[in-house]
Amino acid sequence: MEQELDKLRSEATGALADVTDSQQLEAFRIKYLGRNGLVSGLMRRIGAIDPADRPRFGMLANALKNEMEERFLARQQSIAQTAVAAAQPGPDVSLPGRRTVGGTLHPITRVMEEICSIFASMGFSIAEGPDIELDHYNFAALNIPEHHPARDMHDTFYIDDAVLLRTHTSPMQARIMESRQPPLRVIAPGKVYRCDSDITHTPMFHQVEGFLVDTKVSFADLKGVLTVFTRQVFGQDLPLRFRPSFFPFTEPSAEVDIACVMCGGSGCRVCKRTGWLEILGSGMIDPEVFKMVGYDPERYSGFAFGLGVERVAMLKYGIDDIRLFYENDLRFLSQF
Repeated sequence: MEQELDKLRSEATGALADVTDSQQLEAFRIKYLGRNGLVSGLMRRIGAIDPADRPRFGMLANALKNEMEERFLARQQSIAQTAVAAAQPGPDVSLPGRRTVGGTLHPITRVMEEICSIFASMGFSIAEGPDIELDHYNFAALNIPEHHPARDMHDTFYIDDAVLLRTHTSPMQARIMESRQPPLRVIAPGKVYRCDSDITHTPMFHQVEGFLVDTKVSFADLKGVLTVFTRQVFGQDLPLRFRPSFFPFTEPSAEVDIACVMCGGSGCRVCKRTGWLEILGSGMIDPEVFKMVGYDPERYSGFAFGLGVERVAMLKYGIDDIRLFYENDLRFLSQF
């Protein structure tokens, strides 16, 4: 009897492997697993078996039946999946292909790279520093001691009493001068953070700090470098002016203004009816800053400047709301 079970198993397994469609599968089920099928017929012969052998035979016969039913169901599922796949329409190779749209650089990145390229052409190297800065480098080393009124100019994100998110990239000025000797000609681009948010300010924005230190550096050198920069960014014919200002780490200090690119200098909401727009702050490095980094202010002189990249981008592209840069609206970004 065990030999008959093994023979039937082998025969049924081979027959199931040859089944390729639902009609053949149904014929297999009737022949082997139906009420009058070969497996059922073999199980009905249990009465003719010696009583002592019936338990073992019954166990083997049930195992064969369960095994063949599992194989049948698996084959049935496979045939059904094949039928579904065959019913799906194939690709229409006559249709035109889908064009892959390439990404472009963000306008802030474009302007940042342009700024760095202009200053690099004038011999400035590029340095980067930490976004999380020490109070010493962000303020004290730049002649802004504790309780100095100039600290009120910055709404600062403090992490603790000694650590903060930098409010400008000027800390790189002190860091680099501490570790290098003149001559120096460096720009430091990066992110900065202030508690401010409206159509012209965001809590995080980008800034480029630049400075030059050597012997016999004058305010005329500062004006020459910044005039070349502004005219390369905005055009040769754009009016430019230097206006006296105050910064704790430069003396004398000046704001650099350009004729309003929105109204051509006639006066509008953007320029507050003045016809001028501030684009950066600058000045001669204060001798006190040189003393704090170990430079001899009698021997060395230099100038520094800082500009907001978003502000330059707004003026360059005629954008009147800084928040557009960070809303990720593809209708806006695709214009660049």
